[in-house]
This record gives sequence, C-alpha cells and structure tokens, in this order.
Amino acid sequence: MKKRGILIVTLVSAISILLTGCHGRKGMEAFSMPEQFDESKTYNITFWAKNDTNKTQTEIYKKAISDFNAIYPNIHVDLRLYTDYGKIYNDVITNISTGTTPNVCITYPDHIATYMTGDKTVVELDEMMRDPRYGLGGSEVKFDAPTEEEIIPEFLAECKIGDGHYAVPYMRSTEACYVNKTLVEKLGYTLPDILTWDFVWEVSEKAMETDADGNYAVNGQKVMIPFIYKSTDNMMIQSLYQLNAPYSDDNGNIGIFNDSTRDILFTVAEHAKTGAFSTFKISSYPGNFLNAGQCIFAVDSTAGATWMGTDAPLSDIHESKKAHFETAVLPVPQYDTANISMISQGPSICIFNKDDNEEVLASWLFVQYMLSDDVQMAYSETEGYVPVTIKARNNPAYLDYLSREGEDNSLHYDVKIKAAKLLLDNSKNTFVTPVFNGSTSLRDASGQMIEEVTKATRRRIEVDDAFIDKMYDNMKSLYRLDVTRSAAGNATSTEQSELPTESKSLLIILAVVWIFIAGYVLYTYSRNKSC
Repeated sequence: MKKRGILIVTLVSAISILLTGCHGRKGMEAFSMPEQFDESKTYNITFWAKNDTNKTQTEIYKKAISDFNAIYPNIHVDLRLYTDYGKIYNDVITNISTGTTPNVCITYPDHIATYMTGDKTVVELDEMMRDPRYGLGGSEVKFDAPTEEEIIPEFLAECKIGDGHYAVPYMRSTEACYVNKTLVEKLGYTLPDILTWDFVWEVSEKAMETDADGNYAVNGQKVMIPFIYKSTDNMMIQSLYQLNAPYSDDNGNIGIFNDSTRDILFTVAEHAKTGAFSTFKISSYPGNFLNAGQCIFAVDSTAGATWMGTDAPLSDIHESKKAHFETAVLPVPQYDTANISMISQGPSICIFNKDDNEEVLASWLFVQYMLSDDVQMAYSETEGYVPVTIKARNNPAYLDYLSREGEDNSLHYDVKIKAAKLLLDNSKNTFVTPVFNGSTSLRDASGQMIEEVTKATRRRIEVDDAFIDKMYDNMKSLYRLDVTRSAAGNATSTEQSELPTESKSLLIILAVVWIFIAGYVLYTYSRNKSC
C-alpha cells in the first residue's frame, strides 16, 4: 500500500508540473537598475527585427550590431529578421509562456499592450531612461546617445502605456497618397495641395469612363482602378478621427460601431460598386497599379515610397509595363483641410525582462545605440521614414540628404524624400489610437469592415442597414469586441472573462485524473479491507 501511495503522489506531482508548464513561467521580479555593469562578463542578447524585404535595411541592422560590438566587445547581438510584424507578434506571444522571449524586439505599442498581460514580461523603461550613468545620454554610455529631451516628444509619448514607457520609438512614418498628377490633369482637374475625400471620389468616378472600344478613356487600357487603399484599418481609423467620431477611448471602451462608421461604409460600397475603389487585399499592391498607369490615387505608408512612381527603384513590375507620369506625394484625403489629421505609425523597440538585471542593461545599451545618429539617419534614408530624434534631424549630414531631392533615382529618389518631408512638415498633425490589451483586434476589425463591404458589392450583394447591422454583430463576436473595459484596459464582461479553451481542457484533464486517483484509492482500500 505504501508503494501505491508513493505512485499516486508521483503521478499527482507530474500532472501538476505538466499543468504549470502549459501555463508558462511564473512572473519574474521587476527590473531594477544594477549597481554596476560588469564589462568582464559576456552577454548574449537576441534582437528580433523586421525589414521590408529591403537588403539595405538588413545591412544597416548588421552594421549597427557590428559597430556596437566594437564599442562593447562583451555584448553579442544575435539578429533574427522577419518580413511581417504579425509574425513577430505571434512568436513573442508563443515564447512568453516558455520564458524564451527575445531580449530586444521591434514592435508596435498595440502589441506591447498584449505582451504586458504576462507578469513583468516587458521592462518599464523610465528608470533606465533617467539613470544618470546608463540612461539616455548617461555619463557611462560609451557613444553619443540622445538625451530624453532630444527624442521627438510626440513620438516618445506614443510609447507610454498607462503610467510608464514600455518602448522607445525607432522610426516613424505616416500614410501618404501617391497621385498620378498627369492623369488627374488629363481628366480636367487641378490637383490641390490637400486632397479632400469628395475630390478623390469625384475624380475616381470620372476615371471610370470608357471609350467606344471599351478601354478606359483616361489611360487607354483595359484596366483602371482609380483609388486603391493598402491599409484599410488606417482608412477607417483616420476617417473617424477626422470626423471626431468614436473609435475607442483611453480605457479601451469600444466606440467604433456607430453611425459615422456606417456612413463611411456606405460611401465605400457606393464607389466599390462602380469599380472606382478597391483594396490591397482584394486587388493587390497599389504601387503596381500606380506605376502601370492603372491607378490614380494609391494610399500607402511613406515607408513604401521607393515602390511608388515611374522611376521607383524597387518597383515590382517590368520596365515595359511602366507608365510615364508625374508623381505627387500628398497627405491622405481629409474631411477638413483646415485641420489635417494623419496617423503616426512606424516601429518602436521594447525590452523583455530577464532574470539577470545586467543582461537587461546590456539590452538597453543596444537599444540606445539604435537611437544614435548614424543608425537613425541610415535607416531613414532607405525609405520615407524620419528619424525619431531632434539630434539626428538637425545633423548636417541629414539636412544635406534632404536638400538633394531628385538628384538621382536611388539614394535621393524624389518620391522617397518627398514622403519623408511630408511627415517632417506634419509631425504636429499626427495622432495615434489608444493602446490596450485588445486594441490590435479592434484595429483588425476596423479594416475588415471595409474589406467586407467592398467584397460584398463586387459580388452584387446589397449593402444596406441590415447588412451593416449583421456585420457589426459578426465583428463584435469574431474579434471579441462586445465588452467594456476597466481603466487598465482589461475586459470586464462575463464573456471576455471566460477561461481560454486550452485552460478549460487542462482543468477537465485534471478533474479526470483526480477522479481516476480517487477511484484507484477506493478500489485499493476496498480490496485490502476484503482481504
């Protein structure tokens, strides 16, 4: 009987360990600044980053790592590149439960808000930022790092979640409307400095006119999609912001399912029905249509500027397919041209907590190096990004780069530099959406509604109030948005508070095991008693 008891205890212990492993590591201690940084010790840190399939960006990462290692020979940085922020997000979420997160990660605040559901998973940076020795521009930092005051305040504020900063900005971009000015003028219009939605819709519908042979009159081709939007989530978010209509609040309460959203969707349906509007997910990359003379208004990130225009160095279409036209780079369409609003986007950098505080400090030193002038200017010059520090923006080398717009079709490609200047001139007109656990899902839903309406009209499905009502319900269910949230952004509804399916399954398994154990004990007791 004693052996059987030991067997039972062993079985229970094994199950408990299994369940603990399935739920991940227990929370770590919060980071605290070490009294000293031991430079005789070797630190190996991992850095997960994204590039836009742009080899130049990859080389910049590698050079930054090499230059940093020359300054700190005891800190070795292992680079892992991704082609999609969503893949980084998924891998981080997976690795949180096993305690194998990277040390440093390029990401977005929306994603960080979800990472923070792990206990002390992401390091709050305020203590490190302001440390007189190793903080931003600190006395013990071995390179010319920016001070906190030298980071663009609007961009640094975007990295604040709750009461603390959980990231620093790395690069910033916005959206731009890349316009075939030549075709706009051929249609009899004068291109304004600031586009309105009404102007874009009017010109787009005019461009749908065909000739006697069935070709589009404006370009003489069989294909014309006048207005293509790459990121439909940004399209919806910016439209609502411009209209001062609800999206979500700082507490994470969802407000997107309103009449303004409905009106936007009806407008989209109206122009999708004629073929004047489409999206990247439905029709493919807008830059390809723009460069072939088959699109007039192509909305994409300023970070995609080198794919746009007749002489685009990274154009994906064959030379024989390219049209020759003048490219204008303008803010996204506006409802009120006196109050321009455009979304601020672009990657930030966060640091994940580790058991060794000095390892975290080594990561912080590397993050600071990514904010140094050489890295900031080099990365900015690959696309229509802008540096996040005043220090880099005022660097004579960067000002010289901007002044040489159009000098060549590579480093000084005019569309790319115009895109950067667009954001530099409008930094005060940018905004960000509230960040909370679930804000990523809300963003996904905002774009998905435009996609659903566009697809429905192409399939000759009527988009009316009943269609919108049903879609609202579907979006709430699919993205779990039918909840209210506390000030911390945590769900408070019964539905959202339910255990995940995996947890439910584990509890069921545990219950079955205990039933088996209880049955075994009773069986053994009865057998011994009968003996």
